[in-house]
Amino acid sequence: MSSLIPASFGATLQAARDAAGAQHYPQGTLYVVATPIGNLADITLRALHVLEIADAIACEDTRHTQGMLRAYGIDRPGARLLAVHQHNEAEAAQGVIARLAQGERIAYVSDAGTPGVSDPGARLAAAVREAGHRVLPLPGASSVTTLLSAAGLVGAEDDGSAFVFAGFLPTKAGERDAAVLQLAAEPRAVLLLEAPHRIEAMARALAVLGARRVTLGRELTKQFEEIATVAARDLAGWLNAGAQRTRGEFALVLHPAPPGTDSAGDGERVLKLLLAELPVKTAVKLAAEISGAPRNGLYELALKLRAGESRED
Repeated sequence: MSSLIPASFGATLQAARDAAGAQHYPQGTLYVVATPIGNLADITLRALHVLEIADAIACEDTRHTQGMLRAYGIDRPGARLLAVHQHNEAEAAQGVIARLAQGERIAYVSDAGTPGVSDPGARLAAAVREAGHRVLPLPGASSVTTLLSAAGLVGAEDDGSAFVFAGFLPTKAGERDAAVLQLAAEPRAVLLLEAPHRIEAMARALAVLGARRVTLGRELTKQFEEIATVAARDLAGWLNAGAQRTRGEFALVLHPAPPGTDSAGDGERVLKLLLAELPVKTAVKLAAEISGAPRNGLYELALKLRAGESRED
């Protein structure tokens, strides 16, 4: 969490009671509450009020959530915090459902952002609905919408609103590279998430996309936040330009491929990279999908490249 926060949220907590207290909060309901992704000031008044009145708070990490609640001036005994995380979500959901059946209001928070978006919470919400109880979402902070709003996406008809959320790609190099090749043919923007210890590997994998633009958000909403847009082939260089640039949590937006781009150069470059790992037909097919270059021309080039390799041998 950011250190640039008010010393006390006492006035904010009272404002939350005044603004949201008169609203209806049905019993026997799971409240899915978005929490800040870094800056504690990015909390909604309704979220604060629900966290204060809930009979129990289910959370990804009880210690993390306890610290957040205390920062807001909300004092909850440990017994009213329920651990619901990726390793126990299915089992823990049954305990939540039992409490809902008794008419309790249960709030659910992940460690940061909106639950169920690359965070635990989806299985819990599904189980609660299946059991016949209401799931009520409280919108708020999300790294997905935060970065998208600053990326300046523009599509073929000046409409960049369509996007695909891919989240975290596979951690194994081969699987990650294959996933990038699949995303390369996606005409819409693609939103990705990555951890600091894998961001350089991600940058190397994305380099195959050449001139396609990538907007990277590092430490979003925090004191050392950075947002930059570079060509995919230049992303690794941007990261290596400063020691701090590989630190923190990352969100990335792969921009839509611009219309009418001359793709011959990118097609040749991508083809050469793919031929190092794949048979000719597969490499040509993927290079054409990624770059938009004509498949026939790429096939002829691939044969020439392979012939040149044979002569060198």
